[in-house]
Amino acid sequence: MGTAEIACPMLRAVMGMPGVEVVAAVTQPDRPRGRHLDVAACSVKVAALALGLPVLTPEKINTSESLAALRVLQPDVIVVVAYGQILREALLQLPARGSINVHASLLPRYRGAAPIQWSIARGETVTGVTTMLMNAQMDAGDMLMQAEVAIGPEDTAGTLQPRLAEAGAALLTQTLTGWVAGNLVPRPQDVGQVLFAPKLRKQDGEIDWTLGATEIHNRIRGFNPWPGCFCQVPGEGERVLLKVHRAVVADGAGEPGRVLDVGGNGPLVACGQGALRLLEVQPPGRKAMGGDAFLHGRGLKMGERLG
Repeated sequence: MGTAEIACPMLRAVMGMPGVEVVAAVTQPDRPRGRHLDVAACSVKVAALALGLPVLTPEKINTSESLAALRVLQPDVIVVVAYGQILREALLQLPARGSINVHASLLPRYRGAAPIQWSIARGETVTGVTTMLMNAQMDAGDMLMQAEVAIGPEDTAGTLQPRLAEAGAALLTQTLTGWVAGNLVPRPQDVGQVLFAPKLRKQDGEIDWTLGATEIHNRIRGFNPWPGCFCQVPGEGERVLLKVHRAVVADGAGEPGRVLDVGGNGPLVACGQGALRLLEVQPPGRKAMGGDAFLHGRGLKMGERLG
């Protein structure tokens, strides 16, 4: 059961396990997607159909109709990866050997919908993947196995996710083998170490220049590609939205949001502590461009303030 791209390597890995039969893939219904909102299948459905699997796409997974359809399949194990719906107790108890979730963090840290993004945004240098037995609480089940993955200083959510997906695929195959053989002992999570990674909203990407430069830099990385970070810059008669794709922490001090320098490879902007050099930005209606190209085309002046 999965929807997002991160689940696809794990589906393919389980399909390749000797002695394992994947009886079906369960994913979300086709939705409007992309810039033009054309109705399209999610990543897992595309991958499952390419593998020749039956695909179920219930609008609501916990209905009696959905449970009946799953019960016919007689699954020994249900594996859940970034599915997008909460599974109720009746469904979790359906498979003979339980329901196993692959979560993209080192639980109990970063429970929730956006663990990859928040682990970067909060300055972590190490994350990982966890396999656990599912219960009725979100990401709170007993853990089976974990694997660490390093976060590089320039990693974004977009560059980190594929590595976590591959680590998750390897961990999942090890977990299924060990669990079915009876070699794994579930470990309760330490509730004193719980951190949450709530679902991201568009407004989470708005830059607050009163924060320190390092924190803003981490948020720019963590929220790339979505929701992306943005600010307001002076325009002709009104302020316009500027997306910030890449920046670097630099020396500088001044009123937060004030432009300190318009030379070099992008504008230097004061933060609550330190400053940021904006290396890659995207004005409205334009493609992403280097910070220096933006300066040449926009005519941003020293002393102007970004919102």
